[in-house]
Amino acid sequence: MSKRLMCVLAHPDDESLGVGGTLAKYAREGVETYLVTATGGEHGWFGAPEDYPGPDRLRAIREEELHNAAAILGLQEVNLLGYEDGQLDQADPQEVIARIAGHLARVRPDVVITFDPLGAYGHPDHIAICQFTTAATVRSPVDKLYYMAPTPALLKVYQDAFGDLVMHVDGEERRAEGWPEWAVTTRIDTLAYWEQVWEAVACHQSQLPGYSALKELPEAAHRALWGVQPYYRAFSLVNGGRTPETDLFAGIEG
Repeated sequence: MSKRLMCVLAHPDDESLGVGGTLAKYAREGVETYLVTATGGEHGWFGAPEDYPGPDRLRAIREEELHNAAAILGLQEVNLLGYEDGQLDQADPQEVIARIAGHLARVRPDVVITFDPLGAYGHPDHIAICQFTTAATVRSPVDKLYYMAPTPALLKVYQDAFGDLVMHVDGEERRAEGWPEWAVTTRIDTLAYWEQVWEAVACHQSQLPGYSALKELPEAAHRALWGVQPYYRAFSLVNGGRTPETDLFAGIEG
């Protein structure tokens, strides 16, 4: 039986910007790769306000972009849950958890990836999908659960391109701080796939006004962005210890 990897993420484009190199690498190596995306990203508009096509149309556009990116990354299957962008943490937890658990039970992935508990930079949707996915793995156990664990060095490259990664939530300012290097349990070498990742990112045309700085980055910066993807092993039923991992499937028999 093929190894199986499932990512459970919040928005269209999270799969490319966040874990694109990992998906491309494992798909190329024959791993079955799956994606569950919780929202349609219908409020993520970076163009002129007067050009905003409205939530229904933008949701449809972003879904098409997601499927195009998924094809480039070699994904086996994409499922959208259809929750409102920016309001995922207000959804009924039992319902969301049950739906994610249903996909886990159906696909039976060996490894699951989601956002970290701080949502990378405090994004409520990212935090919510981490909580929901972690709970779903209790209902439908998997061998290993990983959180994306961007380091300060990686976040600096992002911020050099995007500007300040900051969210204003409930009157508080949330900033990207990153995981300390010692806390990263797993680093996946994805350098060979950086051009493929950028091709997938570029599928998200409705978001590219916000990514315009990325287009201008030199090759060295692209390699820094997509060359190594860091993770935190939230739990594993098959291995442990402090030895750094270079494979999400370490400890899982082929």
